[in-house]
Amino acid sequence: MQKKLVTLVKYGAILFGVLLLLFFINQLAAFSSLLGTMHPLLTPIAIALGFGALVLFIGLAYSVWHEPAMPRLPETESSPSSGNYIKALGARMPIHPRHPTPSPAERDARWLKENMKLLQTDAYTNIKKVATKNFFIGAFAQNTSYGTSTSMLNNLKMIWSIYQLHHGKPSLKGYISLCRMTYASLPLADFSKEELPLHIKPIIQSSFSNTLSSLLPAGNLLTPFFMNLFLAGATNTYLTCLAGTICTRYSQMLSKEDYREVIEQSRFESAFLLKEIVKECNPILSVTISKAVKNAGIESLDNIPAGGEKGGIAQDLVVHLANSLKGFMRENN
Repeated sequence: MQKKLVTLVKYGAILFGVLLLLFFINQLAAFSSLLGTMHPLLTPIAIALGFGALVLFIGLAYSVWHEPAMPRLPETESSPSSGNYIKALGARMPIHPRHPTPSPAERDARWLKENMKLLQTDAYTNIKKVATKNFFIGAFAQNTSYGTSTSMLNNLKMIWSIYQLHHGKPSLKGYISLCRMTYASLPLADFSKEELPLHIKPIIQSSFSNTLSSLLPAGNLLTPFFMNLFLAGATNTYLTCLAGTICTRYSQMLSKEDYREVIEQSRFESAFLLKEIVKECNPILSVTISKAVKNAGIESLDNIPAGGEKGGIAQDLVVHLANSLKGFMRENN
């Protein structure tokens, strides 16, 4: 099904390009004929300039799209073909400004690994920055088109920045290929339910951490509301970290062994990043909600009458919630 869809998109793009070319030629012919009524020499000049601009546009589009060919990924780093791959990867990868040997005689495996570690540090700094943004987007804009689209755009920008870090001459084809590989490695991309517990575990652990427990109003009806926000933010953060780490590891593969370990290593690193981000963001989120509840006005809660015998269960629940809110706001004054 996926191959059929790719083939359909490919032929659709070719058909669109042909129609666009025919439209351009038709408009150029009409424009050159109009200029020919003013002076006969303007017709061939307009046609020449038009086709020159077309050739220039095609050349620029090809340079933006084209990705330089790379040798096949070796089975292991000790394979005979590993030297050619490392040489090609070293030539393609930009040199990090803080590399101790920025102008080596030969970009061998040792030099390349040192360079990749420095690039990985920059990539993870960017991942953490984007994931922190997506934490609050996931918490406050969960289940909304704005939250989904904003998180997705942030992730696409993050993947592009990581792709640029590892490619001296980035190409649109390579970026799309990296996005496809990253998306295919995310949870539920292939609708495999077996892997879900491995991804849910770090989210639950971070959401029910000791740090978070100290922020929640114990025995308060607001606790489920807080937990919903924390879980939504942690889930969005984890997926962002996972996409970023997978993208980074795909960009730094040296063998098929690395390829097979991408998801497992990325899951471990994403869980570690998630703990750091949640530890920083949970207090901010808690204080923000507390201030918002406080600014809503404790006086409005005093207007709720006390539950009586005829009030029923619903009335008692409302009164209990109001008292819980008032108690929580007084605790945070």
